[in-house]
Amino acid sequence: METNKPFNPTPVTSDNGKTAAILSYFGIILWLIAYFALHKDKKTDFGSYHLRQTLLFAIISTVIYFALSFFLGILIATTGMFGIIYLAYIVYVGLFVIWIIGFIGVLNGEKKPMPLIGERAQTMFPEI
Repeated sequence: METNKPFNPTPVTSDNGKTAAILSYFGIILWLIAYFALHKDKKTDFGSYHLRQTLLFAIISTVIYFALSFFLGILIATTGMFGIIYLAYIVYVGLFVIWIIGFIGVLNGEKKPMPLIGERAQTMFPEI
């Protein structure tokens, strides 16, 4: 006679780095949490790929923000051309599009590089 055992599915203990990868797209604070809390001790290829990519994206975005703020501020103050501020909006929309492409890739579980920076990030941060 067969005994009826309750069905207990095996809990999934690994998401192959997808949680860390998704968190890394939402700013440097969540990037740090994703890296130190989720990724550092149990590295995955998928998690590493997206953590590298978002780290370079955060660095480049920050540099662009401060450079545009500085140079456009000087240009507006000296020339009075307030319309030049639209240049910053165009750059920020471009950065947002690059971010969306990367984020869609991580949601689909793909190692899809962000345009212009994805491949470079893989060589710049091999230790992540």
